Amino acid sequence: MNRAPGNFYRKGQSGAERLSGERRKAVIVRLWHYLKQMKKPFIIIGLLVVTGNVLSLIGPKLTEPSINAITPGNVDFGTVFYYASLMVICYVSSALISLLNTFLMSTVSKKITFNIRRDLFNKLSRLPVKFFDTHQSGEVISTLSYDVDTVSASLSADLIQICTAAITIVGSFIMMFSISRVLLIIFVFTIPASILFSRWRAKKGRPLFRERSGKLGELNGYAEESIGGFKTIKAYNREKQFIERFDVKNEAAIRAYYRSDRHACLAGPSVNFINNVSLALISLFGALLYLYDPTVMSLGAISSFVLYSRKFSAPINEITNIYSEIQSALAAGERVFRLMDEPEEAPDVTDAITEPITKGEVEFKNVSFGYTEDKTVIHNLSLKVEPGSLVAIVGPTGAGKTTMVNLLMRFYDVGSGQILIDGVDIRKRSRDSLRKAFTMVLQDTWLFNGTVYENIAYGSENVTEKDVMRAARAAKINGFIEALPNEYQTVLTDNGTNISKGQKQLLTIARSMLPKSVILILDEATSNVDTRTEATISEAMTDLMKGKTCFVIAHRLSTVKNADIILVMKNGDIVESGTHDSLLAANGAYAELYNSQYS
Repeated sequence: MNRAPGNFYRKGQSGAERLSGERRKAVIVRLWHYLKQMKKPFIIIGLLVVTGNVLSLIGPKLTEPSINAITPGNVDFGTVFYYASLMVICYVSSALISLLNTFLMSTVSKKITFNIRRDLFNKLSRLPVKFFDTHQSGEVISTLSYDVDTVSASLSADLIQICTAAITIVGSFIMMFSISRVLLIIFVFTIPASILFSRWRAKKGRPLFRERSGKLGELNGYAEESIGGFKTIKAYNREKQFIERFDVKNEAAIRAYYRSDRHACLAGPSVNFINNVSLALISLFGALLYLYDPTVMSLGAISSFVLYSRKFSAPINEITNIYSEIQSALAAGERVFRLMDEPEEAPDVTDAITEPITKGEVEFKNVSFGYTEDKTVIHNLSLKVEPGSLVAIVGPTGAGKTTMVNLLMRFYDVGSGQILIDGVDIRKRSRDSLRKAFTMVLQDTWLFNGTVYENIAYGSENVTEKDVMRAARAAKINGFIEALPNEYQTVLTDNGTNISKGQKQLLTIARSMLPKSVILILDEATSNVDTRTEATISEAMTDLMKGKTCFVIAHRLSTVKNADIILVMKNGDIVESGTHDSLLAANGAYAELYNSQYS
């Protein structure tokens, strides 16, 4: 199968500048869907934001009567202390409300994060196997963890800051308008400068932050893939090459971070410069107005206007400073929702058959299939397997053996033809009823972080401890389990790294003995056990196979001698079929494979 690491991160990247505005709006709309679910808390937060900011905006206005109460040779201390006390009350109340608001928003943000991550993980469970065959797990994990956290951080911090900034800007403007309309003329020049600069930064910053998120995903994917195969890296003495490739991807990620951060760092100094020019002009013209006519512009009014101008400018500077975080969050949100929009498994047909499969008769009718449109793996395959038969599938690597299993389980759908089970096209059945008919033991063992008991009971409902112990004895693994410190309650960690590969395989075989299925698939199921252990579990496997239609994929031909029929596959075709003895007598492809192993 063709592998395209990280493909879903790059989908639709052509014409990024032209479409970035549309994608940004789409991300905001999708996030708004999650925000609406927390309507009541947001109403409370909104009221607190307004109240806190109004109190904060009253403060500078109180400086005007305080300063005007001070004249040369005379100070009205009562007036000064009165208005100063009101200022303290306003600012302290505003600070407490802001603290409460931050706490509430953090709580709401955590809930939204939980909902996004839950929906994303649920989405992963509905994606077809093809998606996981063609995408690096590290990049998917990066989206599930890093990108969702980035969105969460922006929701908890940036959202309140933006709302606060908007109220502060509007409130400050109204207060400055009430103090001096003449001095407001200065902002006719400074505000457009700030807006134009912010728009320029937005246009330049979007692709930089998108690239940063993508490069981090690629780095995580490579790291996860490499760490998973670290033993192989050391066995082949490839540490140097591993480090060199990691350095290349790490350097690419660092360069992307550097470019985005360098662009973001221009914001603060540039906007501060514009704001300081504005402050200087306000101070200059305010002083001239005071000298011209103190009744038109008092010292207290100048002080209040300066404070409001600072309040007016600070949020603009603040918004510019957090814009990089917003862009990063939108880029992360874009990746999250793009993953959520990946096509799911095709839904079951209307009125899909849900009755359980009871016999296990399997038939392939003129089946053709390819993982990609330009390369067919299975060619016009026809085959009928009677219930209870033992079918062995052998052949060289890449012959199409595992592909047959993928098609049987509907991990992939056939390109043409039909697969029938008990005379019914599997596409007419619900996937749930279809897959309940199968039990699989794969070459790649999978154990999760949990007890031995939980790992064996996985996939079976209403099993008892006696059932689990019986399965362990049948798989010849009970002796090993009973020697563990906590026996069946011993916790297996890190995909079972505290036990051997052979023991992992035996545990998965024990797991397969619990479900009451009618079809059994063994895909190189004994590849991780030695020949002595293989012989030991043969009897148990024979008991497991009784009454079931069995498909055994094997390279070790000693395991398929007793099969009712052996299918020899090559380049997607069945080139030979028959029993072990008849195929040896034919002296064809099977005999060649057998003799290559045992001659």
